[in-house]
Amino acid sequence: MVDIDAAGGLATGALIAGAVEKPAGVAGDDHAGTCSDCGEPTTANFCANCGQPTHVHRTLLHLGEELLHGVMHFDARIWRTLPLLVANPGRLTREWIEGKRTRYVSPLAIFLFTVFLMFFALSFGAGSTAIQMPPLEDRIAAAREGVAEARAELVEAEAQVAAGAPGADGMVIGMRAAVEGAEGGLRALEEAKAAGPRADGLSPGSWQASLADAAHDGNITVGLGDKKMQEKVIHKLANPDFAVYKIQQTAYKFAFLLVPLSIPFVWLLFVWRRGFTWYDHGVFVLYSLTFMSILTMMVMGLGRLDGWFAGAIGSLLCLSVPAHMFAQLKGTYGLSVFSALWRTVFLLIFCTITISLFVAAIILLGLTG
Repeated sequence: MVDIDAAGGLATGALIAGAVEKPAGVAGDDHAGTCSDCGEPTTANFCANCGQPTHVHRTLLHLGEELLHGVMHFDARIWRTLPLLVANPGRLTREWIEGKRTRYVSPLAIFLFTVFLMFFALSFGAGSTAIQMPPLEDRIAAAREGVAEARAELVEAEAQVAAGAPGADGMVIGMRAAVEGAEGGLRALEEAKAAGPRADGLSPGSWQASLADAAHDGNITVGLGDKKMQEKVIHKLANPDFAVYKIQQTAYKFAFLLVPLSIPFVWLLFVWRRGFTWYDHGVFVLYSLTFMSILTMMVMGLGRLDGWFAGAIGSLLCLSVPAHMFAQLKGTYGLSVFSALWRTVFLLIFCTITISLFVAAIILLGLTG
């Protein structure tokens, strides 16, 4: 079932995009002579003072047209923006910075809509919990195989000790610990199966059940904030599905944090070069994040398909990330191939840092909010 809050997030994103970039409207052939909004005299399709169309539609069909335009931003500009965003992002970013804007959707509007659409699709595809576990029987079988493999490696390590192989003693100690850990995990799964259904409705042996038990038994320590905040975090962890839900909700509500987190890192790539402003870097980040959101949705869709072909296409899509960064850097800032290449490498590193900071902030806000 689609989460109501996720649908609300999608609508919120569309409304914000509509506020940033209001539809121009459709004018008719007949003109009233005065603007129905500001009262100024009009002689053309639009008021020269406020820009409102001189012909105000009052049909149900036009209401549907406004819905498509306002919520989905469905006009000719989207079909000029998306192909360039994918195939020539440097040109798109450069032309917007230079002021050639009437033909394209603004970077902020398209970013807001695609990011909220991405989280809406994530919630629709994954339900209330984004992490799905295999059946308990399958996990028990896999744990048994793991125990058997660990024991076999322990026997091999002991044989190397007997043969006098250097460093084999340390390997034996490590393998014994691995065997104990594998056997402990298998015992926990078998005990969960024998215990039968849980009173809290969680699947026995699942990560949710393990986390809930750890929270109830006081085995989780939160070293952040005051006692009240720590109790709030542990209370949410005691209900893992709810904790994941809160984190998902926080993620799409604060997705805009990706922009201020990313812009300083892009600025660092050009700190010694003049001619580029923070605005330029902001446009670059917005269009780049839009592409990544679209790419994420495509990978998510392929992930629901079976077969090697879907996996191969998904891998190619992931490999397109550095290629897109390179093309956007080169085209936006007029760089040489070498300059764009080394900046792409650093930008990938910066992206990892940014995502880590964003995820940490989202988890913190989701569990403490």
